[in-house]
Amino acid sequence: MTVVERAGSVSKYINRGVVQMQVPAPFEYERATSVDHAIDLLERLGSEARLIAGGHSLLPMMRLRLANPEYIIDINDLADELGYIRTQGDTMYIGAMTRHRELLESNELAAAFPIFRDAEKVIADPVVRNRGTIGGSLCQADPSEDLSAVCSTLDAECVIRGSQGERVVSMHDFHVGPYETAVGDAEFLTEIRIPIRPNGSSAYHKVERRAGDWAVVSAGAAVWIDDGVISEGRVGLAAVGANTASIPDAAAALAGAAPSEELYAQVGAIAAAACSPQTDGRGTADYKRHLANELTQRALRDAVARATA
Repeated sequence: MTVVERAGSVSKYINRGVVQMQVPAPFEYERATSVDHAIDLLERLGSEARLIAGGHSLLPMMRLRLANPEYIIDINDLADELGYIRTQGDTMYIGAMTRHRELLESNELAAAFPIFRDAEKVIADPVVRNRGTIGGSLCQADPSEDLSAVCSTLDAECVIRGSQGERVVSMHDFHVGPYETAVGDAEFLTEIRIPIRPNGSSAYHKVERRAGDWAVVSAGAAVWIDDGVISEGRVGLAAVGANTASIPDAAAALAGAAPSEELYAQVGAIAAAACSPQTDGRGTADYKRHLANELTQRALRDAVARATA
């Protein structure tokens, strides 16, 4: 039996103990020098073109022939244009080419949204964090991807740019389904915008089989507290099925409630009921629902503690 093993950015077939590196199908290579140039290339080359920055999702799929783009457009030269974290007014702006390492090390980002540092500490390994980007993570739209849950929990918006200009979509509308986004064939995710509000904080918890692995289950929470009551709260999950990056019923239960262990247990149960995990090598569906409940409670507990410190 042939087993596909994914470890970091390398995918291999293991067949009877012999390791064979996979070779992508032939493709043509272009290097974009600006956002406008990248959009022009996408329009000219059509739907068989793919952007690449870190490449830690696309390249393994190409090696396994799960993705066979005719053209690869390298956008690494756009790091100066689209690699930034900055605050203006009541909004945090993050360029789509910002690397995981930059997200992890940014004190400005951690002060406003500690959930980012929580998540980045447990995303993959240093090799992936040095090259992978937030834009690539969100556009992969993998249900197990950490930053999709983080950005949904923070009510982020995505800026999508094409030849006709920019449009802004919510995270809810950005992810159309597993591995599908609202970005069109000749469009480009350029920026993530996150509203900054007072009296709030956030947290992220993840269980993985080994360091750097995809999550068995992960959960994020964000709360805003006024006069001892949660004025708004949000919860998101990863790795337990589609459409769990945000959970409306959890937000409804948190709104107007006083923080308490009973509330955390209630919302944890809501999160567990909202997910649809599959039994696989990482655990049974029941075990994953248990983790969704427990990790949601931990994330809420930490977010409230940070918001009231």
